[in-house]
Order: sequence, then structure tokens, then C-alpha cells
Amino acid sequence: MSGDCPHARPLAQFCCNGHVRGRDRSPYSGPVAERPITGGCLCGAVRFEVTAPPVWAGYCHCTRCQRRTGTAASAGARIAPGSLRVTAGQELVRAWDPPDGGFSKVFCSACGSALWSRSQDDPQVMSVRLGAIDGDPGIRPQYRQFVAYAAPWEPIPDDGLPRYDERMPGP
Repeated sequence: MSGDCPHARPLAQFCCNGHVRGRDRSPYSGPVAERPITGGCLCGAVRFEVTAPPVWAGYCHCTRCQRRTGTAASAGARIAPGSLRVTAGQELVRAWDPPDGGFSKVFCSACGSALWSRSQDDPQVMSVRLGAIDGDPGIRPQYRQFVAYAAPWEPIPDDGLPRYDERMPGP
């Protein structure tokens, strides 16, 4: 796959199928991951499945993600609307809604594991934490956003991914 993908959205680095515009490398790891993609929390009480391939994936270096995860960046995959289903532990799923906007942070109330984030403006817009997925999700991070806030104690690797000081432009 080289050149621009015919599915590309204006201002987006990635198209609706996860292709990287204007680049020769695919965001996918090789064979398509088994469907549905499954995942869960650390204690195992919350389980979920994602029935469609992830749309794109990336790293977020914002201060909020650093504090939420205790790490330098959060790795997440945007999923297709309506493709996430909680299969166990729905009663343990909680969300923290940042008072100044941004995405709700969804977690297991028993063990505290970060599971996904959800737009407060459009709850169908969700990103699943890659670390909550069982096995290979079939996609690799394609960008780094909010690098202006990157943790000073962990340099961002020179991995060739596009970097954005703020939110990645596009959808």
C-alpha cells in the first residue's frame, strides 16, 4: 500500500480503514487478529469484546494520561462505533468525567484498571487501551499526540511516528 488511501478523510493522517496516508507502512501487524478482539481488567472481573477491527492506534503523552496510567504515555486504539460490548462485570465499570471536557476515563472499580476512554460529546467515539486487550489487537500505534507535555524523565523514542504537540488533527 503506497500513496494516499482512497478512504482518507481531509486533515487526517489515517483513513477509515487504518491506512497511513502517504506512507508505505501498514499500521497492522500482519495477519488479521481473531474477531472478536477480547480484553479485560487486571482482576478479571470486567471482560469485553471488540467486534470490528480497530480504526487506528496511537500514543497520548498528555499529563492526564500520564497520571491516569502512571506511565509516560497511554497506548490506545480507536474503535468503530458500536463495536465494544461488555461481556462480564458491567456493574464494576465506572467512568471519571474530566470537569473541563475531554474523554471520560473508563475503568474497573474493583482493581482500577484503565479499560477505554469515551468522548463526553459523542459516547460512540471510544478508544480501548491496548494494554487491556488479550493478545495481538492486529494494529500498531501510528502517531504520538500531546508530545508538548511528554514526561521529561522518559525521552520519546525515535520511532518514525508522526508527532503532534497537541491533539492529532483530523476526526
